[in-house]
Amino acid sequence: MIEPKVFSVGQINRYIKNLMENDFILSSLLVKGEISNFKAHSGGHFYFSLKDAVGAISCVMFKQDALCLPFLPENGMSVIIFGHVSLYEKTGQYQLYAEMMEPVGIGSLQIAFEQLKRKLEEEGLFDQDFKRDIPTHIETIAVITSPTGAAVRDIIQIAKRRDPRVEIAVFPALVQGERAADDIVRAIKLANEWGKADVIIIGRGGGSMEDLWPFNEEKVARAIFASEIPIISAVGHETDFTIADFVSDLRAPTPSAAAELATQPLQQRLEGVAQLEGRLQRNILAILEDAKRRLLYLKERPVLKRPLEQIRNTQLLLEGYELDIEKAFNRTILRYGQRVGVLDGRLYASSPLAVMKRGYVMALNENKKTIVSVKQVEIDEVLQLRLQDGHIRAKVLEKAVMADGEKEAEL
Repeated sequence: MIEPKVFSVGQINRYIKNLMENDFILSSLLVKGEISNFKAHSGGHFYFSLKDAVGAISCVMFKQDALCLPFLPENGMSVIIFGHVSLYEKTGQYQLYAEMMEPVGIGSLQIAFEQLKRKLEEEGLFDQDFKRDIPTHIETIAVITSPTGAAVRDIIQIAKRRDPRVEIAVFPALVQGERAADDIVRAIKLANEWGKADVIIIGRGGGSMEDLWPFNEEKVARAIFASEIPIISAVGHETDFTIADFVSDLRAPTPSAAAELATQPLQQRLEGVAQLEGRLQRNILAILEDAKRRLLYLKERPVLKRPLEQIRNTQLLLEGYELDIEKAFNRTILRYGQRVGVLDGRLYASSPLAVMKRGYVMALNENKKTIVSVKQVEIDEVLQLRLQDGHIRAKVLEKAVMADGEKEAEL
């Protein structure tokens, strides 16, 4: 009897995986569906499900393919995916390995544009509070564009025609292609490091959305926002809008219009200077006339006409103050002297010496303590009697105490 062959789980999964990868349809196919459960892993891989009305399939897009997407997939987005179906041997789950992705109904660049616009707007890069005013009198313009394009010729021609004295510095940069965004960022940094320009014009002529895409790159938007010099964007035609237009300090519909916004006709500037000169002359004359009136007014003041009279009046006033102070001081001294005399009389009247003058004696024991009661002394005890003019040492021969209702009683 032939025993049946027993397979391991790994062998079965590997066999099914080979079947899928060698299948004509599953090895290369386009799948349409709606993204759900989307997750962008920290390693750069995308994990999500692709579903329709009747089913769903797990999908993965590895980092090297995800980096090529100009937009970030979102839940609910309808897409067409090119890839292949295979089995993940570790879990035995089959999944779609996405290699390319294209939105349904709208271009991937348009989605990327809207996503970046929403992101930067939420961060505040488009807020008017951060936009700087373009200087009124510009002497030097920095132009960031292709040195061979029509845009740079239009900017130079119009700016020089309006103001021949304006200086223009061209910072060459690629404005189309994969390296254009990095080149534009480099040129913005160079213009700021140079630091001599009053304003920067950045832009190019018209083209498709793909042609203008470098001006929709996030790195370009952040470089414009970080610029210390005001920036005028002039990208494409009047109907073209880029991220650079929203983040810049001023948007011009065309490069030619940017040159007009950055300059002022020389004749107009000369007229403005003449107006300022006339205003300055009128202000100076008005100041001189006002100073003349003030001088005449001060000249007629009595203090300038009769300065000694004012000094004498001040002396009299000070003498009056001095006399008033002396009188007040004397009154105060007299009042306090009277109060001291009264207090001195009261103090003397309450003094034991004053009482002794009336015939009273103060008795002290040997410890110098005042005797106030006969109970404090004993027979034969020696006491000191203080009189007004000296003291006497006496010995107690007998003592008596006055009781209530009695004149005296012996102890």
